[in-house]
Amino acid sequence: MQSNAQLTNLDYDKLVRVKNAIKNGDVRYVSAYKKLISQADEALDEGPFSVLQKKLVAASGDKHDYLSLAPYWWPDLEKEDGLPWIRKDGIVNPMTKGDNVDDLAKDKMVNNVKVLSLAYFFTGKKRYARKVNELLKVWFLDEATRMNPNLNYAQGIPGKNTGRGFGIIEFSGVVHIINAIEFLELKYKLPKELGTGLRLWLSDYLTWLQTSEFGIFEKTRSNNHGSLYDAQLVSLLLFFDRKEEAKSVLNSVFKERIAPQIESDGSQPHELKRTKGLTYSILNLSALNRLAFYGKKVGVDIWGRVSAEGDMQKAYNFLYPYLDEKNNWPHEQLGSMEKALERLRRLFVNSGSMLEIPRYCNIAAQLKDLDDTQQLMYPCIGE
Repeated sequence: MQSNAQLTNLDYDKLVRVKNAIKNGDVRYVSAYKKLISQADEALDEGPFSVLQKKLVAASGDKHDYLSLAPYWWPDLEKEDGLPWIRKDGIVNPMTKGDNVDDLAKDKMVNNVKVLSLAYFFTGKKRYARKVNELLKVWFLDEATRMNPNLNYAQGIPGKNTGRGFGIIEFSGVVHIINAIEFLELKYKLPKELGTGLRLWLSDYLTWLQTSEFGIFEKTRSNNHGSLYDAQLVSLLLFFDRKEEAKSVLNSVFKERIAPQIESDGSQPHELKRTKGLTYSILNLSALNRLAFYGKKVGVDIWGRVSAEGDMQKAYNFLYPYLDEKNNWPHEQLGSMEKALERLRRLFVNSGSMLEIPRYCNIAAQLKDLDDTQQLMYPCIGE
């Protein structure tokens, strides 16, 4: 592999060190590696996936348009037709999932692309690369099955609208598409025509993200949606080597995201007012963490910038005590607290790897249910 390789969303040198550690039987990674290969072998027999598989059609009448429904909205039982739907924050309506819409198939495609491309990186086995190529070609490029490069009909609310800017969050997995392209290109296992087509699709999507009504709306959000918009945007800009544009976004993160979202005590009020206050605090910090990682790559220090009002370090300090299960979370949190706390631990460990924070890396010892792909992608090497 190229010794000077660069990856948009991951640390190439760390991945190589993990790969070498696996070859040497390092007990820290062997179990995770075996599980990854098992998942990849299963993925070989799954798919491909396509937006053509859903039962419903977007309001455009074009089945190539991605379609999803707002998950926390339900039929109004006081209305004969249930319209317009009403909001029940944090409670997922099962009618918004399944094969009526695209998000389940999209999630499966993204996850399998992630697992298979990682398996290819660690093994070099061509069968994994071939399957990734198939999945990407069917979802993004084949005329009969491709998704149009927009999210105009994502997270619609029956009786209210046919799509919303909030649906952009559903394509955060674009980072794994970028990772797969870069992994395969390390050893020239991405056909040139496929690589060109994927770049054209992603470029068209980036343009939509920056110029569409929904993209402009999502950019103005003052909670996790705004942070995740920036993370998605910067990832694509860096992938296309539009470094100065990426730096411009990153230079705005403290003023536009951190200052309005994080209080002097480190709390995130926009997230704490939700019915899953811990989950959404973690989600927002995950996005800010990724932006800080990108900033580190291009010389914009987001993590190290502190303020009397609020900053990222204060936000992590606010959540740190709840790593200890003896300290009860004082805000509303629907669903499994155990799963939320495991996700909190994973946030700290991933941040420790991405931002080189040994104290956070040490929290890996507290993880109860290792997310093995995360362990391989964001290792705390040397800690």
